[in-house]
Amino acid sequence: MTVHNPTPPQINATPYAAPEYDVPTIMGALYGDGIIGLKGAFPREWAARLGEELAVLYQQALARPGGAVGRGTNRHYVEIHPEDISGFYDLVTHPWVQTVCASVLGPNYKIVEIGFDVPNPGAKDQPWHRDFRAGDETLVDRRLNSLAFNLTTVDVEADMGPFEIAPGTQWDDPSEYDHGMFPPVSLFPRYHALAQRKLPKMGDISVRSALTIHRGTANVSNKPRPVLVLGVDAPGAGHDEFHDLQFTRGYYERLPQEVKNHLICRVVDELEPIVQGHTIEGLMMGDA
Repeated sequence: MTVHNPTPPQINATPYAAPEYDVPTIMGALYGDGIIGLKGAFPREWAARLGEELAVLYQQALARPGGAVGRGTNRHYVEIHPEDISGFYDLVTHPWVQTVCASVLGPNYKIVEIGFDVPNPGAKDQPWHRDFRAGDETLVDRRLNSLAFNLTTVDVEADMGPFEIAPGTQWDDPSEYDHGMFPPVSLFPRYHALAQRKLPKMGDISVRSALTIHRGTANVSNKPRPVLVLGVDAPGAGHDEFHDLQFTRGYYERLPQEVKNHLICRVVDELEPIVQGHTIEGLMMGDA
């Protein structure tokens, strides 16, 4: 007689993680390749609405001194207020986002930045780079203490200047890098050999270590490629010093405590214009 063992009950051994997502897979990807994605995390309609909101915010930022910072030819970064977009709460409470943050950065992770990049038509190849210098937490202790989530508002095509990343390079020695962020040209063949170009669709989300060597590529299309950026730190990582996350008192008070626990922010009576603080000198100066 064949005895069929019943399916064992699902045991959530990591209470900070949504049971539908596998923590070892997430950690293995971010400590290995330095990037992982989730297809169809949001409806396409959600991403389309985000795209409409970012288009308005982009024009407002361009018209305001210090509102947009150059990241190369025809390419800008704009930091925004969370309540400027309708989907902030949806984003930071998405089970995958919460699981990734808690798994890699610990259950006391902190949201420190929200903004967007726009590589416009005519944008050139960026130089290979990191978004900031690696600290001893990574260089000595060999751990990641920050993550960057990216959400495209368009279906990315090959001619639109796709994001390009060299997997595994978050652990590379930066001693020869300019400003600790820009590798010498002698290392470019390594990155070209490793390079992967990403072609996400509306509704997809990815997360990466910003120390993984990457670049935006040339946009030879007639369409911009906006992408939302959410920056998250482990406690004490310190990247909040470069940003100015603000909430109006009314909006902040409506947020549940489990969201407030993960914010490093100012609560203000009236939102103040953001003067971009996270400039990357090597990208402002030119292209590859």
